[in-house]
Amino acid sequence: MSKLIAFAVIQGGYNIVSKVEGEYKTALETYGASTKVGFPNTAYYLPIIYSLLGIKVETLEDIQEPLDIARGLLPPHVKTKNHLPYLGPLLDAGMGAILALEIKEALNYLNKPDFYLASAEDIDIDAGKIWLGAADDVILRKRGVEFVDGSAPGFAVVLGSAPTPEIAKMIVEDYQKKSLYTWFAANHNGTTVTEQLIKAGVQLGWNTRLVPFGPDISAASFAAGFANRVAMTFGGIEPGDYKKILLYNKERVFAFANALGDVGTEWGAVAGGVLNWGFPVIGDTDIPAVLPSGICTYEHVVPNIPHDQICQKSIEVRGLKVTVSEIKIPLSYGPAFEGERVRKDDLYMEMGGGKTQCTELCKMAEMNEIEDGKVDVIGPDMGDIKKGDRLPLGIFMQVAGREMQTDFEPILERQVHHLINYAQYIMHIGQRDISWIRVSDTAIDKGFTLKDLGVILHAKMHQDFGSILDKVQVTLYTKKEDVDKLTKQARAEYKTRDERVENMTDEAEEIFYSCTLCQSFAPSHVCMISPERTGLCGAYNWMDCKASYEINPTGPNQPVEKGEVLDPVLGQFKGVNDFIFKASRQTIDHYNFYSIVHDPMTTCGCCEAIAAVLPGCNGVMTVSRDYSGETPCGMKFTTLAGVMGGGLSSPGFVGHGKFNITQRKFLSGDGGLLRMVWMPKMLKEELKDRLISRGEELGVPDLIDRIADETVGTDEETVLAFLKEKDHPALKMDPIVG
Repeated sequence: MSKLIAFAVIQGGYNIVSKVEGEYKTALETYGASTKVGFPNTAYYLPIIYSLLGIKVETLEDIQEPLDIARGLLPPHVKTKNHLPYLGPLLDAGMGAILALEIKEALNYLNKPDFYLASAEDIDIDAGKIWLGAADDVILRKRGVEFVDGSAPGFAVVLGSAPTPEIAKMIVEDYQKKSLYTWFAANHNGTTVTEQLIKAGVQLGWNTRLVPFGPDISAASFAAGFANRVAMTFGGIEPGDYKKILLYNKERVFAFANALGDVGTEWGAVAGGVLNWGFPVIGDTDIPAVLPSGICTYEHVVPNIPHDQICQKSIEVRGLKVTVSEIKIPLSYGPAFEGERVRKDDLYMEMGGGKTQCTELCKMAEMNEIEDGKVDVIGPDMGDIKKGDRLPLGIFMQVAGREMQTDFEPILERQVHHLINYAQYIMHIGQRDISWIRVSDTAIDKGFTLKDLGVILHAKMHQDFGSILDKVQVTLYTKKEDVDKLTKQARAEYKTRDERVENMTDEAEEIFYSCTLCQSFAPSHVCMISPERTGLCGAYNWMDCKASYEINPTGPNQPVEKGEVLDPVLGQFKGVNDFIFKASRQTIDHYNFYSIVHDPMTTCGCCEAIAAVLPGCNGVMTVSRDYSGETPCGMKFTTLAGVMGGGLSSPGFVGHGKFNITQRKFLSGDGGLLRMVWMPKMLKEELKDRLISRGEELGVPDLIDRIADETVGTDEETVLAFLKEKDHPALKMDPIVG
């Protein structure tokens, strides 16, 4: 390792810490020691400091201790003679710099409260509002399933700027095609990659996996903080256990940095800092290399990589395994484009969305009835319409295979949404008979036709479900009479399917299914899915897991014989207990399916909602991860998830899917849905029809109106007064805790 890089990293560490010490002194004089500091909507304070040091920074006064630690990490300056080429002092200097930069960003939030935006949807390019700052816990958890199921295999932190906007666009689209997230920080030659991408017309935000953290090198600390929150949230690692945090990131969070432009001392310090996480640095300039492995999986610092090779080289150096199969359409294709929006100014045409009918149906066929790869467009296509036109659309996908079953039809049909969304410049919303597809001007310019939708579905069905499918044929209808006919057929199918699932019971099935997808981040968590208890993430029900096992017998969804019923009220089964004890690595030996009070099911960070007991109201509340406000239990969703995530069984709290709320076994061991006394208004609206239906079943047809929400209040006293006024049934039930 060269003396030059050692000098740069250590000198950069001194520069950064000294600057932040000065800014901190000014802040103390300006605001006072008791002034609150932190990042918005997170239960993790300043997450790098909290995760590595166990220090909760809540006020300016609290900053002094971690800032002193950062100063203490700085090693002696490099000597002219007898320099020892060891990595240790560089790692310490880099860590000191990263700690100081997180403090700098906390001071930025204090000094410039309107600089960073709350969400990707708030980006206002015309007003110059483009920096997203620290990701809040809602974003972290919304992306949780992507982290654990491999659809987001890694993270690239891009520092500086490319020589041209076109090169910047090429680099990030390479990462998008491989499904990676790309985060941006720092500037070079007076500009940033973020600003270059805006000039190139690229959509930015969490939805497109292109995240502009901030314009300064200090914004790189948001990336390290995000990684550490992943370790705490999904890995269940305790704050302050720095060794486990860093090892977890090296082994499970596949991130790396790209340095685009000249690397000065402060960039060098940040590079030295991220090496502690096992995140290598790959640059496009002649920076000194650090090639031996050790802290990182392979090389530490790799210079002089051409821009058209930097994506592939970075993946290689980090040890990432990315599988991408080419789809023969004129558009780029991959999960990173799923969140891209087609806005009004860019819109060429649309189908569905309440303006026309758009219906999707998948049906099993006999092998001799269909032709594999056949895609027909019956009616007008893109060449037959003009900008601004609308078409109805019916997507009829027929599949055949020796291992295919009718039970798999809704599973395959549900894939249409994200598979079409993976195409760049195409937007798909909804499913079944309420779908909505928008096509942008750029897609038409590149040669997109409706037939390409069929090409996508044919290719991806074979790639993802080849073990059960031998043939896929797609017919696309764009004439109203044909779409109406398909819609009538589809609605009859939907009704039959729904009635079958709704009528399934836990008592009637001897096989439940496990889901261990989240174990890559929460090693002791085992989700168990039964007909009347969907998965915590909301993405898997019993039928989904059955299909998943048939498709991939060695995958994360395994059949589990429920065995002897140990407690029919609380929902405890011997076969399930035996399975979870082994699958949780002997950490959990039992839990109950139907209770929040008595040994409830374990919870991972990916859950859609969390229920909590409200003893004063003799009931329970639930809060979904989309709601960021206060709740009557005194904790926001982010705090609740921080307490429970990582695979813990926490009496009085339990994670669950939204759909589970209206399933018959929801908390039935404690009184069921009649115990529900509070939930966010947005969740009530989302579940309105189902809540009304369940209320009628339970003999309380206006139950939904007796459940409080944030418009009533967010403290137990106010909620209790509302419950008394509405004569809520929970108030007449036995005490929920005794």
